[in-house]
Amino acid sequence: MEIEKRTIGVNVSKGGVKAVVWAPNAKNVSLRICNGRIDLPMEQKDLGYWHLQTDQLKDGDLYRFVLDGEKFLPDPASLSQPEDVHGPSQVVDLKTFQWTDEGWDNPALESYLLYELHAGTFSPESNFAGIEAKLDYLKELGINAIEIMPVAQFPGGRNWGYDGVFPYAVQHSYGGPKGLQQLVNACHKKSIAVVLDVVYNHLGPEGNYFGEFGHYFTKKYNTPWGNAINFDDAWCDAVRQYYIENALMWFRDFHIDALRMDAVHAINDFSPKHILAEIKEHVDALMKQTGKKHYLIVECDLNDTRYINGLDKQGYGMDSQWVDEFHHALRVTAGGDRTGYYEDFNGLKDLAKAYCDAYVYDGQYSAHRHKNFGVPAKNNPGKQFVVFSQNHDQVGNRMLGERNSQLFSFEMQKLMAAAVLTAPFLPMLFMGEEWAEPNPFLYFVSHTDAELAEAVRKGRKAEFAAFHAQGEAPDPVDEQTFEGSKLQWDLLDKYPHAMMLAYYKTLINLRKTVPALKNLNRQHVQVEANEENKTLVLHRWYQGEHLVVLMNFSDQQQVIALPSTEKKWNKLIDSASPRWNGPKEAPDHLPGDSKVDLQPESAIIYAIS
Repeated sequence: MEIEKRTIGVNVSKGGVKAVVWAPNAKNVSLRICNGRIDLPMEQKDLGYWHLQTDQLKDGDLYRFVLDGEKFLPDPASLSQPEDVHGPSQVVDLKTFQWTDEGWDNPALESYLLYELHAGTFSPESNFAGIEAKLDYLKELGINAIEIMPVAQFPGGRNWGYDGVFPYAVQHSYGGPKGLQQLVNACHKKSIAVVLDVVYNHLGPEGNYFGEFGHYFTKKYNTPWGNAINFDDAWCDAVRQYYIENALMWFRDFHIDALRMDAVHAINDFSPKHILAEIKEHVDALMKQTGKKHYLIVECDLNDTRYINGLDKQGYGMDSQWVDEFHHALRVTAGGDRTGYYEDFNGLKDLAKAYCDAYVYDGQYSAHRHKNFGVPAKNNPGKQFVVFSQNHDQVGNRMLGERNSQLFSFEMQKLMAAAVLTAPFLPMLFMGEEWAEPNPFLYFVSHTDAELAEAVRKGRKAEFAAFHAQGEAPDPVDEQTFEGSKLQWDLLDKYPHAMMLAYYKTLINLRKTVPALKNLNRQHVQVEANEENKTLVLHRWYQGEHLVVLMNFSDQQQVIALPSTEKKWNKLIDSASPRWNGPKEAPDHLPGDSKVDLQPESAIIYAIS
């Protein structure tokens, strides 16, 4: 069977170029070749699609679609917008890139060690080439999967990526489609998988011409970003096909290894077959044809296992999901504030539950939501949950964008890192946390529409009006807000950042090499929590190996008894060691029935085998 090809937009083929656009309300549609101001009439076919086959358009040409002779618009399925969101689209032949990753095999999902990054602030160059220049660093750190925040074309050159308005077009300032192909190829050469963040729940406001073409939106539902994308209302078939083909394009034409789908709880779809399940079916078919593995990871705020249960269990078939509740419980346990959604979390006992059950709320009453919330996830394997101590949301949605390095002590940061990297789930780091990057990660945009830019500026200030005692919310439109959010690579060899980096490298290496940490069998996990002294003991087993992670979240030294055994306990790492700028080293070897002095805000891992 032939591999499913991209059918919409403008695609280069042997016979020239084939153009397809969905515009069911238009009376006539033509394609304008901008280079020569030539208009080529398109033929109307079934279900509102317009077609054109021509040899007058070639790779690199600029074009627009003309609706009813008066609306000159960029292509909704554009692959490139070199003149920004309001400019013409560009023909790109994705087949011309010379791939050298034929031998690449996407690792098993359970072995992923994720590193979330933003293409604009990760490197001084603010582009894909800048990421490529740091791949040796990431490899040495121990990362085997980078997760890139959305790259769909947005207005200007500064944006988190969630304001994208061309889901098929790769941000031009980052390097465009060829730049992304080059980055993925380079990652695979270094044995690093690439996860791409995509947004299927809304489109940004500026440069959003979708409503001019067809019924891409529905008024049936409201979202935080306006009208919902039309996945189940009249005319939804073409919209569903648009997003199915988008997911397939990233895997097929860009060799992306996994997609991280943003806020799928905001996708409204009451069709007999949910759009996520339909995407999964098509991805499964693609994998069967190509022999390549691809994963679908979702951000979901519903604690609903339907999203991650298999298609054969009437689920949507997603391979994994972010678990914010682990983050929330860890943060409160570490001494973070309990405002907003954090009010639902009581600290240590919730963290203990997260280790065992993934979801903290799996049916009980949530005071923040004012209702019973969630279902148990007892039968879902550890690889279906991604955990972290910080990410772009949890940092950037704070008024001042403070990272953990600004909110917690050096010792607590090391403890939180151990808490994540020893969890029976997929761990994820947020760029720069491994060296305690002090720069914030702020919210920034570069809208070219002055009214919209001012509205965003005012909205950000209003959102944090209650926090004005802490100062003004940084202006998201100001270029300095963006520049001040960049990583400081010159800190890597300076105190104490070099020490934190060395600690992270050691922890990551343990995660990847110690069988009891590598294995994600949730049946081989046990937790003992002592709320009085704020200590937690995490047990992990694998075959004959027994490993304990001793965690002290208090500001006082605590004494913990190791489990009784006839064998000796061997220390794997101690965050309180002077090697990591800690106050005191614990013994390297201890007999069974020993007690350990656990330093304030520290973690020790002991193992027997």
